[in-house]
Amino acid sequence: MRKRLYNRLAWDGIGKNWKLYFPYILSCVLTIAMYYMIKSLALNDGVQAMRGGDSVVLLLGLGSWVVMIFAVIFLFYTNSFLMKRRKKEFGLYNVLGMEKRHLCRVVFLETMYIALISLGLGLLAGVALGKLMFLLLTRALGGEATLGFHLSGEAIVSTLGLFAGIFFLILLNSLRQVRKTAPIELLKAESYGEREPKAKWLLALLGALCLEAGYVISQAVDDPLGAMFWFFVAVVLVIIGTYLLFTAGSIALLKLLQKNRRYYYKARHFVSVSGMMYRMKQNAVGLANICILATMVLVMISATASLVAGAEQAVRLRYPYDLANDGTDEYTAAWLSQKTAEAAAQGAVVTEEVSYSYLAMYVLRQEDVLVTRAVDGSPGGVAYTEGIAYFITLEDYNRLTGESRTLAEDEILLYVSKVDYDQDTLTIFDRTYTVADRVDSFLGNGKVMAYIYPSYCVVVRDEAQLSYLEENSIYDLAMFWGANLDADDETKIQIYQALRQAASEEEGYFGSLECQAWERDELVSIYNGFFFLGVFLSVLFMIAAILVIYYKQISEGYEDRRRFEIMQQVGMSRLEVKRAIRSQVLTVFFLPLAMAGVHELFAMSIILQFMDVLMLASHSIYYITAAVSFALFAGVYAMVYALTARTYYRIVSPNAAVNNIAA
Repeated sequence: MRKRLYNRLAWDGIGKNWKLYFPYILSCVLTIAMYYMIKSLALNDGVQAMRGGDSVVLLLGLGSWVVMIFAVIFLFYTNSFLMKRRKKEFGLYNVLGMEKRHLCRVVFLETMYIALISLGLGLLAGVALGKLMFLLLTRALGGEATLGFHLSGEAIVSTLGLFAGIFFLILLNSLRQVRKTAPIELLKAESYGEREPKAKWLLALLGALCLEAGYVISQAVDDPLGAMFWFFVAVVLVIIGTYLLFTAGSIALLKLLQKNRRYYYKARHFVSVSGMMYRMKQNAVGLANICILATMVLVMISATASLVAGAEQAVRLRYPYDLANDGTDEYTAAWLSQKTAEAAAQGAVVTEEVSYSYLAMYVLRQEDVLVTRAVDGSPGGVAYTEGIAYFITLEDYNRLTGESRTLAEDEILLYVSKVDYDQDTLTIFDRTYTVADRVDSFLGNGKVMAYIYPSYCVVVRDEAQLSYLEENSIYDLAMFWGANLDADDETKIQIYQALRQAASEEEGYFGSLECQAWERDELVSIYNGFFFLGVFLSVLFMIAAILVIYYKQISEGYEDRRRFEIMQQVGMSRLEVKRAIRSQVLTVFFLPLAMAGVHELFAMSIILQFMDVLMLASHSIYYITAAVSFALFAGVYAMVYALTARTYYRIVSPNAAVNNIAA
């Protein structure tokens, strides 16, 4: 009998609070399904077998960790809304005679039913949509779709283990709250937070300083390698600053508005400011969460979409010639020229062919001095690398560019990649050169673009200068060879594969052969993998943001309903109440979106350094995708506002005709 009573109470608790439980169960189902899908794709042999599949599998593996960490935080956070709404009901049961252990049994059954429903529907949705995700990823990577249905037992076990553990931890936390809270506190749990919070000026100031420090770091970093560490530091500071400003700074701002009598003592402002004041302690955390989630969505979509949009340009910058061989010698260059002509005779035409000698050395920059390992054993080299320097002669530069520049003996032309160089001179070994001019590119050597360190590309006057540099360093002269073909990609790849086969049998061959058409698939696959993962995680974070907004509006609606009823009873018209609601909701609702836009704006500088490492062809591509992403996200955000504002108004004024207060 008791068992059936507890079961009925558990089911009734879920059914009577369906407006609260349905979004929670839906979010659990979607999170479980998305974790299974990304885990299944990471373990799918078909993905790994595609071009670029190894890199994509690595990205998916990292993505599964992100989803796992996010699921723990997000489900705990949303469950806290449910517990707050149910505490009054549990308190009533307690007052009517049910002991805490009986309440704990009801909570246990509710959690178990929700877990079973969520896991069952989540895995079913994940398995059903898993094939669709695989097909989309296959298309993104340029692979061939395969028939058949892939069911990953390892992914299922991992999903069951992870979310069973999460629900168990949620259960323990819920039981702790029920057992440690007095009955009267359970009955009044929804009313907590009514006391007007005090302004915490020190925390508000600390939040502003953290936010400013994060912004300054993001603008100051100019080292692509150090950017990863400093990006993490900046993110942590911005997150801390966001939470402190929303919790303490917002209250401090409202206190200032409250002291402004000309602003505060108007019916519309009085209600909105006082309402926000009483709820800000609870609202602030939710608003900060929405802001952080929105920032993550904007950054991921902007970055990954810009990579896809600039993929073709990146391919041409990294592989400027249809065929190229770097680090070779004169014999290999001549051999490649002959073999290419022989292979091209079967269906292609060599339209352009270039070759030039260059000297490359690892360097450490000290203001306007490049330090490198020399023949006398002086410091420098790989262990001290800050960049790489390329040196060629003016004769080769003029021959390949068609220009007719001249240089004095101590002058150079300079091109610098991935770092700013505003010095007028450059010193290496015991010679100081004057920078006569700066050039826009470096003779089609794609490795300059691919190199993650800064590159210093130097044009010296003649062979004597190049020989001097070679004699004083431990590095030897090398040769770059490149050729363009008039043929389709399939023919170019066939010629490339024939050259590779011949090179493997040629004793005198030296260097690394590359083909633009062959490498395009690899590079584009990696970019598409980034985009796929970015969209995947953005959808997850978007769902989270919408759910947080929904619960925030419902929670505030129930808490504000009695207060607005009192205001109508003391003389405020329904129109004045609606205006006050609209003012409060608009202010609170769109503040996280505006803050997220500011976060992304300041993050652009450091994000673009990552984009440079990934060979983003043009920063303007990122700016455009960032603007479009923000506009689209703001549109979705406004739609969510329109829907949740209606829900809020229904709760606050249940007997009134529902009007579009979002207008």
